[in-house]
Amino acid sequence: MNDFIQQFSPITQALVATLFTWGVTAAGAALVFFTKKVNPKLMDSMLGFAAGVMIAASFWSLLAPGIEMAQQMGQIPWVTAIIGFMVGGLFMRLADRILPHLHPGLDISQSEGPKTSWQRSTLLVLAITLHNIPEGLAVGVAFGAVAANLSSATLGGAIALAIGIGLQNFPEGAAVSLPLRREGMGRTKSFFMGQASGLVEPIAGVLGAAFVLHIQGILPYALCFAAGAMIFVVVEELIPESQRNEKNIDTVTMATMTGFGVMMILDVALG
Repeated sequence: MNDFIQQFSPITQALVATLFTWGVTAAGAALVFFTKKVNPKLMDSMLGFAAGVMIAASFWSLLAPGIEMAQQMGQIPWVTAIIGFMVGGLFMRLADRILPHLHPGLDISQSEGPKTSWQRSTLLVLAITLHNIPEGLAVGVAFGAVAANLSSATLGGAIALAIGIGLQNFPEGAAVSLPLRREGMGRTKSFFMGQASGLVEPIAGVLGAAFVLHIQGILPYALCFAAGAMIFVVVEELIPESQRNEKNIDTVTMATMTGFGVMMILDVALG
């Protein structure tokens, strides 16, 4: 299987992998064709699961390989790690400030970023799009890193990351399409808006792979950057959204641990 995949360029691999993650986002959005709503506890649990996946992926698929790669390249590992990690978080903080968006479940008066007259549907899509930028970037960088032929970056690990990101994209697609359907938007348009939030992943994936292929010296920084961006999304958005209902906190916490465990198994088994 690996030999078949390796015959394609890292950019093509990243494109296919992120098309898969976008497809899972669309699958989540497709729930709108079957129902107007999902049990709130189930939705919170799915978001908690997504948070767990992203936390585990940030370490096993991004930070740990980045630190090992920095050492192999003669860099000071902890310096590379902290610079990349914090810049990733700061990048997402800046994007959070300059891009208007609205988190699922909130009133439009609680939108973040610059004030705008944009519709609620657009703001919801932009909120999930913010999640997906670092996810697509992480997958692209992971596949680009394999081309460096360093032991810390493996094709199995990149595939594991793509699978994990895909799994946690399912509730994100549903988190956009279902609220729009409940507010009276048609099924097809609700689905279109939900899947649109994942369109950025193939773009970010290809750009990430191409960037590190041309400037391999920044690979460790890029991996740690992606980790920092993903942790920002988890702490800023996914965990608060999943635990908004206090009655569900214990269930959501276990779902988060389950997501962490699933991603850990994927990465250790495949990587």
